[in-house]
Amino acid sequence: MGELADFLVQNDAAFRKARLPALYADFRSQRTLNPDAYNANVTAWRHALSLLASRGLLSHGANANILILSLDEHLLRGLEGRGFGQPMALGTVVRESVAANAMFPVQTFLQAQQSVFQKSWSGVPWAIMGWTLRTIGVVDPSKGDDTLPKGQYVLLENVEAATKQFNEIMAEHTSKFDRVFTKSQFYNTFASDLIGGQRLSEADMNVLLIYLSRDKGIIEYDGKIIRVKGVGDQTGITEDDKAIASLKEVTVRVKHQADLLSARIDELELDAKKALARKNKVSALAALRQKKIVEQTLSTRYATLNQLEETANKIEQAADNVDIVKAMEASSGVLKSLNSQVGSVDKVDAVMDELRERVADTDELTVILAESTGAPVDEGEIDDELAEMEREAKEKEDEKQAEVAQGKMDKIPEMPGSPEKKQKARENSPTSETGIGKLTLAD
Repeated sequence: MGELADFLVQNDAAFRKARLPALYADFRSQRTLNPDAYNANVTAWRHALSLLASRGLLSHGANANILILSLDEHLLRGLEGRGFGQPMALGTVVRESVAANAMFPVQTFLQAQQSVFQKSWSGVPWAIMGWTLRTIGVVDPSKGDDTLPKGQYVLLENVEAATKQFNEIMAEHTSKFDRVFTKSQFYNTFASDLIGGQRLSEADMNVLLIYLSRDKGIIEYDGKIIRVKGVGDQTGITEDDKAIASLKEVTVRVKHQADLLSARIDELELDAKKALARKNKVSALAALRQKKIVEQTLSTRYATLNQLEETANKIEQAADNVDIVKAMEASSGVLKSLNSQVGSVDKVDAVMDELRERVADTDELTVILAESTGAPVDEGEIDDELAEMEREAKEKEDEKQAEVAQGKMDKIPEMPGSPEKKQKARENSPTSETGIGKLTLAD
């Protein structure tokens, strides 16, 4: 089994062993006989190719593509399954993916003047579809072998994943200075952060920039300068954008030069120490002289770098001030509009006076209505009734407490030897029962 096939079996749920016979078979006939199974197979292979590309498994070396799929015999060999051979309908997968706008031939994608989503092939008759696909190397899907259409194709699934990650990163950078890049700055900033664990190639980045500008409208891009769009930004790349990008480019270059000079200073100092260890005073002095010259150059570079960074801070502050002023102007306009709806101060005073009069009228009417409901209530009678109710409540409470106290007393055991006990004992003695105890001398 090829290494790519092994990877899919272990990492893609759609490629479980029970599904492999159907995925590797020529399933083109299922398009009419079993459309659901046909679409499931096409979708599984499309996702599998995107997954392999996103893991960097479809190309190797410094120019490995993540967003672009290269279709060739090497790919087929890598996908060869043990007992199943090479996938027999991979060409159909590519054809369907192109028709569904999920894959695009690279040159067609890059050269399109309008968004690739504005023109769909999904409604095109199959006869015309077959002719169109044959012109780009895809054979007629209804006839003959399903030959793999060799070439390079943009994988929309991976492009959209990179776009989502890009949006998440840029959500934290709102200042104009942070949103402007040269093309090289953009590549160095984002190439390693958009697809987990992978670095985009320059070809990938070209595809992504076109997609972000033409199809998503997220950035302005003229081939050299990129500006991530913000609220209220002008259309197109402006002279300000070019100046900011140039300043950032020079700053990066000066920082790089300073790093090289620092490394050179360390190297010359080490050379001088080695020369002294060899008792070679001439070489040591020469190394120290060169070190001194490099230190002077480094000092100049640091001064330049400080000026560049200070200028960048001023530009960023100025850009922020512009945004603040625009926000204040907008707020002022809103307040003016709302105040115009309210009216003049005299109008507001008149409204408040009228409101106070209406409130006073309402209070007066309330008093009149309250007086007209009957004779006034005798407060003395109310107090007497309340006192009677309180007295009755207290009597009931006292009775209840007395009953509780009596219940407790009844539960207290009697003391042994009490008169009552003795009397009861006499009454229950044997002599009392026979009457002997009651006899007297007279009897």
